[in-house]
Amino acid sequence: MNPSDARAALETAYRAEARRVLATLIRLLGGFDAAEEALHDAFAAAAEQWPRDGIPANRTAWLVSAGRFRTIDRWRKQSRLTTALADLPAWMNAAPEPSPSDPLDDELRLIFICCHPQLAPDGRIALTLREVAGLTTEEIARAYLVSAPTIAQRIVRAKAKLRDEAVPFELPALAELSARLESVLLVIYLIFNEGYAATSGPSLTRADLCAEAIRLGRLVASLCDDAEALGLLALMLLHEARRATRIDAHGNLVLLEHQDRSRWDRDCIREAEALLERAFATRRVGPYALQAAIAAIHSAAASADATDWHEIVALYDALGCVDSSPVVRLNRAVALGMRDGAEAGLAAVEAVLAQGELDEYHLAHAARADLARRAGRAEAARASYRRALALARQPAERRFLETRLAQLSTGPAAAKQ
Repeated sequence: MNPSDARAALETAYRAEARRVLATLIRLLGGFDAAEEALHDAFAAAAEQWPRDGIPANRTAWLVSAGRFRTIDRWRKQSRLTTALADLPAWMNAAPEPSPSDPLDDELRLIFICCHPQLAPDGRIALTLREVAGLTTEEIARAYLVSAPTIAQRIVRAKAKLRDEAVPFELPALAELSARLESVLLVIYLIFNEGYAATSGPSLTRADLCAEAIRLGRLVASLCDDAEALGLLALMLLHEARRATRIDAHGNLVLLEHQDRSRWDRDCIREAEALLERAFATRRVGPYALQAAIAAIHSAAASADATDWHEIVALYDALGCVDSSPVVRLNRAVALGMRDGAEAGLAAVEAVLAQGELDEYHLAHAARADLARRAGRAEAARASYRRALALARQPAERRFLETRLAQLSTGPAAAKQ
């Protein structure tokens, strides 16, 4: 077969299936370290054999089998792990991949393992984002506004804890789900966020991560029918409905107020609204359902001017009672500016920034800049746009901020567009 075709197939398989293969190898081999080495072996074997033998019909099963058997063969040759060798027949006879129709697939199992209650909360999230979503330590660090070495240490400690405690690769009993569900939902939420607003890379969005988060969200919702699981799935679907309109044909950022609402996916919106109705019917809604309700108001508005900002501010007030994070306070301040005017919003954003928690968060400075621009405070807007630009890493966001700065230099009329 053409070597370039084999290489392209291998690259596609790595992007699309590596995390799923890793999850299955962790189950079959009983640990992260062995599975990660097996994953490397599997793709090394594919690079050697696919150009010669052709691309297998089931690439995932092939990669799982190649990684598993190379690991078993290496263990045999090294004559080590004698206690594990007794289990070789079971490993060799195990199914190479989960059934596609089974909602309790290996990736879902892996999420629940990574969110084991014996792990520190920050370790659970970092480990899952690394092992399930495949994010780099740098991407996770930017999402958490901490350093990459800090994230790396959390991952190492979490893996060591799971190894030392011999945590089995299995789903918790239904009675134990609630202890892990909050962390699981947060992980899925962060995976989606990285897809919807990528912290790095040439594109503002990553469709693969959005799709993966929604898939995992469906699995969790089908597993426990929890109000917050329904709310999170609704929230992701509402954002996914308008993801394609967030950038123009040149890859530039398009603000919500300027998006072509006729291109929003109405099927996604209708599905989300039905999920949201089920969540609110339980009368046990939390942060995800409330955020979904806010997103639903945006989706229901025929235009930006028709948006019910009074209802959005009221929902942010309710959200603040269950999640008083600085980002929630920032978003409420921006909504306040839309309801009560730029000066009121600017004062609220500055109060949030004065607390210091978002000093390194570029979107906080961008929000301050936008409100200052709308209020006619050009110099303050320039200073905040420059600060946001110094912190932003995503190319599309940087281009947007640079455009805003340029508009401020051309006069008041252009600046207020």
